Amino acid sequence: MYYMGVDVGSVSTDIILLDKSLNLVESLYLRTKGKPIDVMQEALTILKEKYKDNMIDGVGVTGSGRHIASFIIGGDAVKNEITAHAIASLNLNKEVSTIIEIGGQDSKIIILNDGIVTDFAMNTVCAAGTGSFLDRQAERLEIPIERFGDYALKSKTPIRIAGRCAVFAESDMIHKQQLGYSEEDIISGLCEALVRNYLNNVAKGKDIKAPIFFQGGVASNKGIKAAFQKALGTELIVPPHHMVMGAIGAAIIAMETLKKENRKTNFKGFDTADVNFSSQSFECTGCANRCEVVKILGDGSVVGCFGDRCGKWNNSTAIVS
Repeated sequence: MYYMGVDVGSVSTDIILLDKSLNLVESLYLRTKGKPIDVMQEALTILKEKYKDNMIDGVGVTGSGRHIASFIIGGDAVKNEITAHAIASLNLNKEVSTIIEIGGQDSKIIILNDGIVTDFAMNTVCAAGTGSFLDRQAERLEIPIERFGDYALKSKTPIRIAGRCAVFAESDMIHKQQLGYSEEDIISGLCEALVRNYLNNVAKGKDIKAPIFFQGGVASNKGIKAAFQKALGTELIVPPHHMVMGAIGAAIIAMETLKKENRKTNFKGFDTADVNFSSQSFECTGCANRCEVVKILGDGSVVGCFGDRCGKWNNSTAIVS
């Protein structure tokens, strides 16, 4: 019997399975590509080959697309990324005080005291401190992103790159290349610029204490980890499954929720992969807010709605014209 965790983000969609001892038994990391429903169905198709519906005891969902995921798959617990990442980290180390999470399009910091989230911040505006920016620079330099960190660690004299803006950083990198600096020194300087940007914006004013967990796809980059450790003067811990910590936290939350409420799962089954889903939007005229509500349909029937502030449609499956 397993608990499913789903983390639908702007860049990747992660689906994992935990056994009852909270061991990771399955992990899927798929590119969202702006089509979260299609990607979730792709993941369910893959899992359908190995698992049956009655083997799933609960489903937890998180990420920017968590509401869509809940309607599509049948979520038992819907939580934000802050809570999901905190729960996953605390499951590994009850003493963790700081979580640095950098994904493809956003980055966040979570501060904990005695196992409780006391502060957090997110950056979703500038791409200079995210994985997508690193991907673009690796592509421009024609270096596989998997080797980016190795290049940075070879540098003996990192150069300073203007890292407060993605556009300026790229221009500065090009300028430094034209001056003849080595790729190793440029990449190392870029890693340090990204870390400066993170600490001066996302983590500004935060009380960063060890133990520090480093999570998200960017945690795979050895150069970024080394730059953080240099700037903070302390070691960062990269969890074994750092790329899917949000999904792991969601699965743990689902397990705890179902045990507390003593009920069965809402999981709709792996055959959901074969349902023809579509979405429509409409403007609610119930009040002055005039919310834009998104309606999800499966094979022509309304599966759920989201996007309203008051919850009028969020829990409704009534046909809306």
